[in-house]
Amino acid sequence: MDLDLNAPHSMGTTIIGVTYDGGVVLGADSRTSTGMYVANRASDKITQLTDNVYLCRSGSAADSQIVSDYVRHFLHQHTIQLGQPATVKVAANLIRLLSYSNKNMLQTGMIVGGWDKYEGGKIYSVPLGGTILEQPFSIGGSGSSYLYGFFDQAWKEGMTKDEAEKLVVKAVSLAIARDGASGGVVRTVIINSEGVTRNFYPGDTLPLWHEELEPHNSLLEILSSVNIEPMST
Repeated sequence: MDLDLNAPHSMGTTIIGVTYDGGVVLGADSRTSTGMYVANRASDKITQLTDNVYLCRSGSAADSQIVSDYVRHFLHQHTIQLGQPATVKVAANLIRLLSYSNKNMLQTGMIVGGWDKYEGGKIYSVPLGGTILEQPFSIGGSGSSYLYGFFDQAWKEGMTKDEAEKLVVKAVSLAIARDGASGGVVRTVIINSEGVTRNFYPGDTLPLWHEELEPHNSLLEILSSVNIEPMST
């Protein structure tokens, strides 16, 4: 079988950012895929930029990682010069500037979320091409196409922190159920005036949806737990 090494790879994911009354919640699945091959089933797609700003990455992992590295460096310099943390808007605009300036070379869409003392919790979407959109909630990646109608119905203003996180976990688990390129565990990051909280939800604890199969142990796990005695003649 001839393989076209230059053919585009499916780089699926599900990333979500939601504002609530007091801060933001970011969420993502953990599957990194290259075509039909799952390269990493427990990757972390929510990257810290500063103490108060985080980035959800989708698309090309290499592209989004190098953008986040550059922005983290610039924001560190910015914080030293100002003597105070960078705002969420400054971080989002740096992401936008790099994405737009290199739009012909980058294949990545990102969601910037964080909290600052001037504007509180903010979510900015920077999709492919370098547009910047401030939104009360944002969804991205291949799994997002299954979630737009759900968010139109489920999201509401003035949610509590717990309501917002439950919405994010439910939405990512819904995307995992329908999108073959999304899977693994669910990671969330909660950012507010009190700081940052990271949570982790294993795949076997997520709710199951229509026609989803119950998780089963692999054959290797079953065999390793059984004591097999040699046959006697």
